[in-house]
Amino acid sequence: RAWVVERLGRYHRVLGPGLNLIFPFIDRIAFRFDMREVPMEVPPQVCISFDNTTMTVDGVLYIQITDPVKAAYGSSNPYTAVIQLAQTSMRSEIGKLHLDQALSSRQLLNTAVANAVDEAALNWGVKVLRYEIKDITPPAEIIRAMELQITAEREKRAVIAKSEGQRQMQINTSEGQRQQEINIADGRKQAEILRAEGEAKAIQLVAQATAEAIGVIGASVEGPGGMEALQMQLAKDYIEKWGNLAKAGTSLVIPSDMGNVGALVATALSIVQTKDRANGAAPKA
Repeated sequence: RAWVVERLGRYHRVLGPGLNLIFPFIDRIAFRFDMREVPMEVPPQVCISFDNTTMTVDGVLYIQITDPVKAAYGSSNPYTAVIQLAQTSMRSEIGKLHLDQALSSRQLLNTAVANAVDEAALNWGVKVLRYEIKDITPPAEIIRAMELQITAEREKRAVIAKSEGQRQMQINTSEGQRQQEINIADGRKQAEILRAEGEAKAIQLVAQATAEAIGVIGASVEGPGGMEALQMQLAKDYIEKWGNLAKAGTSLVIPSDMGNVGALVATALSIVQTKDRANGAAPKA
C-alpha cells in the first residue's frame, strides 16, 4: 500500500509500508492506494457494430497503481477514469467490426482495448495489465436468427452425410455384385476348362486302350491258331450283333449277301491279311 501525505494542503511525500512519522495538524494522509493488481468490473454497455447491429458488451479490467502521486493528482478518480475509457475504447473497436467478426475476435478486442486504455492511463499513474470480455450479447432476434442458421447448417450437414452414406452403400453394393459376377464367370470358365480337359483325357485314354487292344489282337493272330480263333470270334460277334438287332424290332436295309456269314468272315480275314502284308508279315493259311 501507499499513502500520499500533504503538509499544509500541499503534496509532501509518499509513505510506504513500515514505521512512518507525521506531524499532527500540519501533515495529513490525503490519499491511500492499493499497489497490488486490482480487477475492476466494466459495466455492460450497448455497442453498434459496423453492420449496424446492436449488442451488449461487458468485461473485466485488471489494473495496478504504479505512481501514487500521479494517481492522486493526475485524475480526481483514476479508477472511474480507466473504466470510462475502457467502455469508450470498446465501443470504438466494436464499430470497426461486423457482428460475426466481433463474436469471433474476442482476443483482438481485448488487446486493442487494453492497449488504448494503458496508453492514456500513464498520466494517471495506472498500468493496465489486461482486459477480458465477459459477454457479448446480440439482440434477441439476432440470437434467434443465429440459432436458425445453426440448425439449418446442422441439417445440411446431416443431409450431406446421409447422401454420402447412401452413395457409398450403392458403390459398395455395385462393387459386390460386380465381383460376384466376375467370380461366377471365372467359376464357369474354370469348370468348362476342367470339363474339356476331362473329355480330352477320356478320349485319349479310350484311344490308347483301343490301340492297345488292337495290338493285343494283332499279336494273338500272329501266334499259332490265332487266325482260326479270329475267324471264330468274328463269326460269333456277327451272329450276336444281328440277333440283337432283330430283337429290337428296327427296320434296316442290308446288303443281299448279309446272310452269307462265311463270305463276311472271309472279307474280314482278307483285311487282316492285307494289314499283315503291309507290315511285312507272311499271311497265315
